[in-house]
Amino acid sequence: MNTYSERGLNQINWPILVMFVLGFWLSASIVLDLVIMPGLSASGMMATKGFASAGYLIFGVFNRLELLCAAVVLSGILVFRRHHTLTHSHETWSIILSAFLLIIALIYTYILTPYMSGLGLQLNQFDPINPMSGVMLPMQWSYWILEACKLLLGVTLLRWCYKDSCLVP
Repeated sequence: MNTYSERGLNQINWPILVMFVLGFWLSASIVLDLVIMPGLSASGMMATKGFASAGYLIFGVFNRLELLCAAVVLSGILVFRRHHTLTHSHETWSIILSAFLLIIALIYTYILTPYMSGLGLQLNQFDPINPMSGVMLPMQWSYWILEACKLLLGVTLLRWCYKDSCLVP
């Protein structure tokens, strides 16, 4: 009555899962950075009153999704190490790279997004709205540097996972 397939429940194809999550995560980041945010900027929404709270909501949800993706990738890489799925030279470096991806997601979620949203709040109704103030520019630069690092590390891990999944018979 209560029989089930043990093999079906315990068998997760980790290489495919990690490659799918990395592909989803990196493509969603590119869409957010290169399509949605420039579109909002071109339409003038960044200069409106409620943009800071809307940006906090959008990036808050996306950052939590990034944390989930980073956790799945790190878990998959640890499974690869346990089962020696990756080549020996890639095993250690893949753990380091995936840990850096998790750190980047943590920095986005708990440092950059709250701080940038706080800077964007219009606390004085008499001051003109300046979405790119002098204080905001270093935060924007740090965001773009971390974003470039995230894409570089993610593509490297994706390439290693794909290459090593092709080697497995």
